[in-house]
Amino acid sequence: MSTRHVLLGLLVAGPRHGYDLKRRHDERFPQARPLAYAQVYTTLQRLVRDGLVEVDGTDSDGGPERTLYRATERGRDELLGWAGEITPPAPHVANEIFAKVVVSILVAGRGSGTRRADPAAHLLAQRAAHMARMRELTAVKSAPGADLTTVLSADYALVHLDADLRWMTTTAARLATLTAEVTGT
Repeated sequence: MSTRHVLLGLLVAGPRHGYDLKRRHDERFPQARPLAYAQVYTTLQRLVRDGLVEVDGTDSDGGPERTLYRATERGRDELLGWAGEITPPAPHVANEIFAKVVVSILVAGRGSGTRRADPAAHLLAQRAAHMARMRELTAVKSAPGADLTTVLSADYALVHLDADLRWMTTTAARLATLTAEVTGT
């Protein structure tokens, strides 16, 4: 996710200070990793440097003085261009689950003591973790008063978790063949 463009998008609605941008980001993207304040202010400095955002004065609201930022016309154009670009599907699998299953197949039955690589057991445990997370997300999106952003992000995560589960089912059905290929038996 492009922090630069997300913050720019939040600024298009009107001037905001860094604290408010961080809070709104975390509200609007509840399934994403929360932004650090340092990341917000570093990104704002770059946006100002690039002419996409400008300082729009200060605001104190009875507390410490805060700098207000607003998107420039150039910033709006940049945002609309970015939002209109098609994101290419990822050409390579770069998923930790995939890597762990492949490694487990490569070292199946090896290990010392009670620790042995068992790809079938790993897939079962991973499946249980996915199912638990799917139940949590379903509860979050079904909660009374769940806002649109929460529902959309939960749906997005659920679809990806479901795809992982389908891959795990297919892989589990192929384990004997895959292990035989690797071990040469």
